[in-house]
Amino acid sequence: MTSSHSRTALTNDAVEVARELVADLTRDSRTLAVAESLTGGLLASTIVSVPGASMCFRGGVVTYMTDTKASVLGVSQEQLDETGPVDPTVAEQMARGVAELFNADIGLSTTGVAGPGPADGHEAGTVVVGLYTPRGASSAVFHFDGQRQDVRSKSVLGALCWVSENLTDTRHL
Repeated sequence: MTSSHSRTALTNDAVEVARELVADLTRDSRTLAVAESLTGGLLASTIVSVPGASMCFRGGVVTYMTDTKASVLGVSQEQLDETGPVDPTVAEQMARGVAELFNADIGLSTTGVAGPGPADGHEAGTVVVGLYTPRGASSAVFHFDGQRQDVRSKSVLGALCWVSENLTDTRHL
């Protein structure tokens, strides 16, 4: 399978997971907002490709440069100076910041290194996903292989799968 074919399959898988997520959020009358770095809007685009997403998706922001994570989302500048942007605490603060910015029940964030080479002391393919609900914040670290676009596509699928798996834990807010 060529890279473009595998990317198409990943995109189709991500849309299917997004469809299930939108249905679950709508059924539970909950809302979602996303903060993206390495995915550069691909996560929000995947969510809004689902008919009916407007029932639960409040919006999203792309804070690609490190300083915008602090100025737009309220991520601690001290934290960014200490760890850089590819960090679980940063991802959690991004998720909380976007939830607060959009008055959403759930915030989801992506940060990491898409490649082609390492950055900020992290190998290409290192991705951190953050989740925020009124019950608190959590994060997960993933490592994806492939070229830049593959890492970004896998990051979207990983983020959607991870938040969907955690949705059950946040259902009783």
